[in-house]
Formats: sequence, C-alpha cells, structure tokens
Amino acid sequence: MELLWASSSSQSVAEVQDRLDTGRDLAYTTVMTVLDRLAKKHLVTRERVDRAWRYLPADPQHTVVARDMAEALANVPSEVRLRAMEEFSASLSDAERAALCQSFV
Repeated sequence: MELLWASSSSQSVAEVQDRLDTGRDLAYTTVMTVLDRLAKKHLVTRERVDRAWRYLPADPQHTVVARDMAEALANVPSEVRLRAMEEFSASLSDAERAALCQSFV
C-alpha cells in the first residue's frame, strides 16, 4: 500500500515488485496474490491495461488510517475511548494539535 500511495499513477504487478525493497527476492506471483487480495478487500482498485492489471489505492492513506482508528475505538467503553484519545492527543506536536483544533472551528 505504501508504494501505491507514494505513486502518482497506477502500478502494475511488475512495477510494484521492482520497487519493493524487502531485502529478499519476492516472486511475481506473490506480489500478484497480495495485490489481488487487496482488490478483493476493496483497498485497491484495478483496471486492465493491455494484458496486465494496474493498481491504485481505493482511498487516500489518511482516510484508511482514520477508518482504522475509528474501528479500533468502536467497541470499547466510552471512558476507555476518552482516555485513549487523550493519550493520543498528548503525543501530537503543537503544530498537529493546532491543525486538529482548527479543523473543528
């Protein structure tokens, strides 16, 4: 996902495989399987170009992170949610906290 988010255009399996820096060789079919599973989970979209699929993120990274954060807090008691959000906000820089407060104005 990081590679797809960092790219300004759709990526083929071969392009993703070439850009992966895992310290070991990954088979083309492994990368293809992962991208296919991401598509089935609606985390990426794909379009057929000639004989190859090209992949794009379905949502921007900030949307996915926000959705994951909301999901993590969804089923916890409200007092735990509040404490978690307080601890999270304490970890923000002054600039991040100011930007967050500005979004509520």
